[in-house]
Amino acid sequence: MNITDVRIRKIHGVGNLRAVASVTFDDAFVVHDIKVIQGDSSLFIAMPSRKLSNGEFRDIAHPINQEARSAIEKIIFERYEELPEEDEAETSEGTEE
Repeated sequence: MNITDVRIRKIHGVGNLRAVASVTFDDAFVVHDIKVIQGDSSLFIAMPSRKLSNGEFRDIAHPINQEARSAIEKIIFERYEELPEEDEAETSEGTEE
């Protein structure tokens, strides 16, 4: 599995939400709405989810092992840090992981 594209849109003024990302795998499959959230001590990602009737949230798509999660986090955080603070436009850069 190769991450072939990452698009980041910074978000300002919405609580702890810092950005929303889309990640493309093998130029064939994309996961939208991965959230970059500021935690108490560091950033973390939250995979896309939906709210269940009992009020809980359940991931729609997510990595099934730590290696995949780490690869996704790493590239999202790298691209997030590359964006200028005032830039809220999407950026796109391909990569091979």
